Amino acid sequence: MTIKRLDSTHSDFQNLVKNLDATLAEHNGDDHDFFNQFNRIDTLKNCIVIYIDGIPAACGAFKPFSGDTVEIKRMYTDPKFRKRGLASAIVTALEGWGKELGFEKAVLETSSELHNAISVYEKSGFYRISNYDPYIGVEKSVCYEKVL
Repeated sequence: MTIKRLDSTHSDFQNLVKNLDATLAEHNGDDHDFFNQFNRIDTLKNCIVIYIDGIPAACGAFKPFSGDTVEIKRMYTDPKFRKRGLASAIVTALEGWGKELGFEKAVLETSSELHNAISVYEKSGFYRISNYDPYIGVEKSVCYEKVL
């Protein structure tokens, strides 16, 4: 496993995100346009891709959320590489990078129906918080936070 820090212009990150978006479009159905507006990658500077034997297998990113907090975004593992701990490795790598840059907390939003994602976040020490803007009142959304 090789972990690389990139930005959102890297083609491996972009290709993984295309697969993520296709998966989320199926999952979110009619709500996809609502969620999609918050998931643009053109300004993401802090992205990670994990490679398995040179093949891009998983990705994640963060963006500044507030002065001391980052928001974890665009988490995805190719189905061929799931159940290998890659998502946890991405979360750990993103947390470390955020901490290096002086951030003190991380937040994230996911679907209440994505039980595997929730499991990864909770095992990584994230705890549920009230939904933050723009997810306030969105039934399918759950939000999490962790002190770095």
